[in-house]
Formats: sequence, structure tokens, C-alpha cells
Amino acid sequence: MPDAPDRDAPSPADPRLRIGFVLLDQFTLTAFSGLIDALRLAADPGGRSRQIDASWTVMSVGGQPRQSSCGVLVTPNSDLLTPAPFDYVAVCGGNDYRNEVPGSVTAYLRAVAAQRVRLLGICTGTFAIARAGLVGTRRVCVHWNVLDTFRERFPSANASVDHLFIDEGDLITCAGSTAAIDLGLYLVGRHCGGQKARQAVRHMMLQDIRPGALPQAHFYANLDGVTDARVRQATHFIEQRLDSPPSVEAIARYVGVSARQLERSFQAALGISPSAFQRRLRLDYGRWLLEHTRRTITEIAFDCGFADAAHFSRDFKTQFGEMPSRARKGKGAAESPPPPVEEPSSL
Repeated sequence: MPDAPDRDAPSPADPRLRIGFVLLDQFTLTAFSGLIDALRLAADPGGRSRQIDASWTVMSVGGQPRQSSCGVLVTPNSDLLTPAPFDYVAVCGGNDYRNEVPGSVTAYLRAVAAQRVRLLGICTGTFAIARAGLVGTRRVCVHWNVLDTFRERFPSANASVDHLFIDEGDLITCAGSTAAIDLGLYLVGRHCGGQKARQAVRHMMLQDIRPGALPQAHFYANLDGVTDARVRQATHFIEQRLDSPPSVEAIARYVGVSARQLERSFQAALGISPSAFQRRLRLDYGRWLLEHTRRTITEIAFDCGFADAAHFSRDFKTQFGEMPSRARKGKGAAESPPPPVEEPSSL
């Protein structure tokens, strides 16, 4: 339910946070809507979506509608506007990251940087920023599912999946999905204050605000140097099914080889069997859940595809040399609440 309307709310003429959104083809709806809703719910104390403390403008080339990766069509507010009025320009990408962006978008992003307006790379929007030559030596955050492709396209870039988002001053990059909400709350806290950020948290029914340094829940193999397409395809299939592990035969059918051929290919490329590879990923996932969530060990065992907590604990100790309960106690994540939003210094 919205807060009580604030009849003395200030005029929306001078918001403290102004973001222009550039929608690319096949943009990810969750990341875009999460970020813009964090702004919307912080902008108006009455919950009435007035652009008082924060403002947003949605843009595209020619102001044309853009279809999201799920098929929902969004009609922007305008064509690409001069960057000067914005504090940030957010580039929202999605499933079209393998393709080139229009030259007009590249020229616009370079103009944004030239006018010293900060850029936000949302989901695969960072690909477009990198294509415009605007990453340089900065660290950038990408979603773990596109890390290999990003590194192939931009081998000199310092890409990371160990954060939800990374702030390099004039460039902030975000893994996308729900991490875009965390980025939005971070920006609200910086420009509008922690109270406004917490206002948005209450409206969005979130339990807390995750810091950007929180690692992504990513579990994949380092496939640098692995050229066997069947192995790469099989590892990606395994990564997507950690909670319901497929059999070696099912993995082999997925990539179109026999189970025996798949075993040989994994041993040649990674030095382990498909089953051992799969078990290691599941245990890595379990360790992450132990350290970063409050889920019980039994719940984590099921999440990682184990039949029960005893089986999970036994394999966990074999892999890491300690029981899950000791690993959690040593990390202290289950007892430690996330840090509060700090009141920002004036910008």
C-alpha cells in the first residue's frame, strides 16, 4: 500500500538523481524494470510515481519501440537526448549482445563520455560500452553466463563476475537481473540518502540491500584453452541444472555423442570425468549458499541436487576438508546482517 500522500512534496523540477535509459534490442526486462522501479519508489514519498527526488527518461534510436528478450514491447519516451541533463546514462542490453549495435548508439555513448556524464552498463549493455571503446583499464562486471563471450570479444578488458556491480567512478557496470535493483538502491542512497533507499526497499518488499561487492552466485568452469565445442556445450548444460543433475547419458544425448565419447572428451579437455565436474560445481554452489544465505544445510543440500543433508555433508568434507556447519561458522555469514545503507556525502 502506498505511503500517505505528501501534500508538501517539493516540485519535481530539480531531482537529485537523473538517469537516462537507452534500450537496446532484446534488452532484459528484469534488469531494466528493477532499476527503474527502484528509482520510482524512492522518488515520491507518497508512492505516486512522481519524479520528485529522482527522474528517469527512457530513450531509443528514433524513439522507436524496443522488444525485450521476453517479447514485451516497450515504447520509450524519446529519441536519444543530449546527455548533459543526466547524472547517468544507463545502457540496457540483453539477448542481442552478440550482434553489433547501431552506429548511432556508439556515437551517442562516446558523446556521453565526452560530456563527462557517467555511464551505467546494465546486463549486456556493457558490451555496447566496450564496443564504443569506453572501458579502457577499468574493471567491469558482467553476468557469469556471458563472461566467456565478453572475454572473447574484448580480451584486453578486465571483466569480473565476483561482484553484483562495480563502480569505477565514471562507469558503473552491473551483472543484470535482480542485481540492477541493488545498483538502483546504491545510486539512490548516494544521491538521495539512505532513507530514500530504505523507502524503496519497503515498497519492493525486499529484506535488505545487497552490497555491490557481494559475489554473484556463479558456478562454471574455467574453460580457457578448451576448444572442444562438445565439452563447452556440456558444461553449460550442467551449469544450468545444478539442482537437478542430469545423468552422463543425458548430457551425452544433449551434445550428440555417446557417453563413452563424452567421458573421453572431458578427460582430455579438463582432466576429470563429467560426473566429477558436475559434483564439484554442485559443492561450490553449496559452499556459496552456506556463506551468503541463511538457508539450512538440509535446504542447501536439496538446492544442490543431493538426496539428503548427510550425502551433501559427506561429499562436502571430502571436497573441502571440513563439514558444512564448520564452514558456515567460520565464515559467519549466517549470523551477520548485510551492512546498512550509508548516508552519502554531498556530490
